Amino acid sequence: MSSHPSTASAPQPPGRIRVLVADDHVTVLEGLAAIISRQADMEVVAQAADGLEAVQLWDKHRPDVVLLDLRMPKVDGVEAIAQLRDRDAQVRAIVLTTFDTDVDIANAIKAGAKGYLLKDAPRDELLNCIRRVHAGDTCIPASLVAKLASGLSSDGLTARELEVLTLLARGRSNKEIGARLSISETTVKAHLRGIFAKLNVISRTEAIAVASRRGLVHL
Repeated sequence: MSSHPSTASAPQPPGRIRVLVADDHVTVLEGLAAIISRQADMEVVAQAADGLEAVQLWDKHRPDVVLLDLRMPKVDGVEAIAQLRDRDAQVRAIVLTTFDTDVDIANAIKAGAKGYLLKDAPRDELLNCIRRVHAGDTCIPASLVAKLASGLSSDGLTARELEVLTLLARGRSNKEIGARLSISETTVKAHLRGIFAKLNVISRTEAIAVASRRGLVHL
């Protein structure tokens, strides 16, 4: 007889929140599972080491809440949420990550995340977020909402401007950027003026810093 308890037949205490946790760092994964499992109204039904496994385990266990990292191998958090939403439009997913750029937050919310927390959030805030999302609420701290609003209120960069900005962040000169994109230095300077205006900056260094903070480029 197997020593593993059957999750399908074991009676569940009324109101207990069944949670799936996904993170590619084993110490974080085990730590989160331990914290959640100590709560009288929660239990961890599965642990995943990447986004693909998270989706597979969701299919098997159908948890009430999914708590997942943003950057994971095979399938990242945003794509995992999108795949889960394809299976169940009412899926309750919370992103727990170290990344707080407006682009990261926006992508997660567009994918269907109901909560977004940073990994340095207090333990009680995390547990409260799980309870709120399970109850049907959204859970995004005011500081992240403000960052998201700030990012969305700025004019979006064009595809060409993003190309110029990416090369700028890699330390390329105007001449090198022009050669790489087959455009003149004059055109490069015109794109830089547009980038500076949209990012509300006055220097190349400041443009790179703001773009990195917003997740537009990855240094």
